[in-house]
Amino acid sequence: MKLERLMTITILLLNRKRVQAQELADQLEVSLRTIYRDLDSLGQAGIPIVSYTGMEGGYEIMDSFRLDRQLLSFDELTALSTALRGLESTKAYDRSNMDLLLGKVGAMVAQAEQGRAGEGDRIHIDFTPWKNSEEDQGRYDSLRQAVNERKLIRFKYTSRTGGEQEREVEPMALVLKNYAWYLHGYCRLRDDYRIFKLTRIRELSLQAETFLRRAESLAQLNERWKIPTIYEANERFAVVLLFKASAAVSVMDHFDEKDIEQLPDGQLLVRTTYSNERWLIRTVFHYMTDVTLLEPADMAAKVKQIALDIAKQYGGLDKE
Repeated sequence: MKLERLMTITILLLNRKRVQAQELADQLEVSLRTIYRDLDSLGQAGIPIVSYTGMEGGYEIMDSFRLDRQLLSFDELTALSTALRGLESTKAYDRSNMDLLLGKVGAMVAQAEQGRAGEGDRIHIDFTPWKNSEEDQGRYDSLRQAVNERKLIRFKYTSRTGGEQEREVEPMALVLKNYAWYLHGYCRLRDDYRIFKLTRIRELSLQAETFLRRAESLAQLNERWKIPTIYEANERFAVVLLFKASAAVSVMDHFDEKDIEQLPDGQLLVRTTYSNERWLIRTVFHYMTDVTLLEPADMAAKVKQIALDIAKQYGGLDKE
């Protein structure tokens, strides 16, 4: 307990210019006498603590001192701190643990460098998904508990094709990928490892039964799941799209600059490739009347037919 307290005092002093003994006592919930003894112990251990008297008095560590950061440079520590704050936004870790971890990273920066530490604010990483409801957070919290306690879980899962099945899974890990959370686990229905997207999980329940973690590591499974998807395996085909000038900003967000040609009338001609027809069709309907698919001709015909089928669904709405 004393060792943890000494480490906490050291981190606080390294991250603050000056701290009063009473503030340390209040934060650590110990007496002033204990704080004085701890400060004396740190001094005897070689940490250069300086005391100041008066209204602005307190304790601080000499500017030249920092914890050994070994092979990490200042820029690397700044990048690490920025990434950790990005993870902090996902609520993936307990707040107290994240604060302590960020404090330890900050403690590896000398006080003489503290002014530069603000440079990390020039870059902000936010992994929080756009859709981040209370239901999603509750589902995540329950799954994290199941992973940590190795508890069997049951839930209903909706597949990519829309089918729903009840699954019984041994949860292995939670993974944040492309702004969405996924559960890696062993599915007893499929008798194999599977990946489940959290937003498709319904009626989740933790079971009393626990399980022994299987031999495969997450790293091994990641290698196994690196096989090309159907979209990557398909041969790519050339596409030509004509966009209205009003869609220019969205087009620049969606397509590579080298694939975009701006025409004299302000319209945009995009020459690119796709590996899957469905993705192309979804792109066209995303832009609605702001885009015309010029090539390939057979795909343009399919888009036209789908548009006609959609129109038929609304054909009777204007009749009394």
